Amino acid sequence: MRDSNEKESIVSINAVSKSYQRGNQPVPVLEEITFDIARGEFLALMGPSGSGKSTLLNLIAGIDSADSGSIIIDGVDIASLGEAELADWRAAHVGFIFQFYNLIPVLTAYENVELPLLLTSLSRRERHEHVETALAVVALSDRKEHYPSQLSGGQQQRVAIARAIVTDPTILVADEPTGDLDRVSAGDILALMSRLNEDFGKTIIMVTHDPRAAEKAHVIRHLEKGVLSDVSA
Repeated sequence: MRDSNEKESIVSINAVSKSYQRGNQPVPVLEEITFDIARGEFLALMGPSGSGKSTLLNLIAGIDSADSGSIIIDGVDIASLGEAELADWRAAHVGFIFQFYNLIPVLTAYENVELPLLLTSLSRRERHEHVETALAVVALSDRKEHYPSQLSGGQQQRVAIARAIVTDPTILVADEPTGDLDRVSAGDILALMSRLNEDFGKTIIMVTHDPRAAEKAHVIRHLEKGVLSDVSA
């Protein structure tokens, strides 16, 4: 295992709290969360349902905003960004991997992977090069003209991962990426994520309830009722 203290931090979370309203009553979800994530780290966030794992992931990804505290990613305090700036920042710096793939059923694998690039200034030729590279990394070049319904669950998740990496994002965030897969397919996806981390240096933040998935991470952090409890490395 690596010591995350030996590397510079790419994510710095300081005294972050978050609550939601239930009627007139605020419901605390995260309380004074503080920790750093090293560049090139593979971090697993674990905890029971309702512990705040996905909320914390969404805050790091800029999907949601904290009530207090700061989240600085690669030198950028994302809380200081306006709505349009934050959308641009997410598109350039965050790759999303979801439990249920979130592929567009009427688009081919190639077209699904190309989607994030349509928001960039890349030419059609440049987009093609990026998509072909991403599909090759996930070993799906021979399935690029297939639609999601023609692919297995594991293949669909590999398409989703190709879509997440096609912009060469600063961080990859994964919310239960193996939760909808059988054991063999889950193992393949975890091996691919490990390769992205080890061979390509991608920083990965993964929410999971599966200890087998968490074993692939270098650092495991546990959330319990919105409080960061301990660290396993």
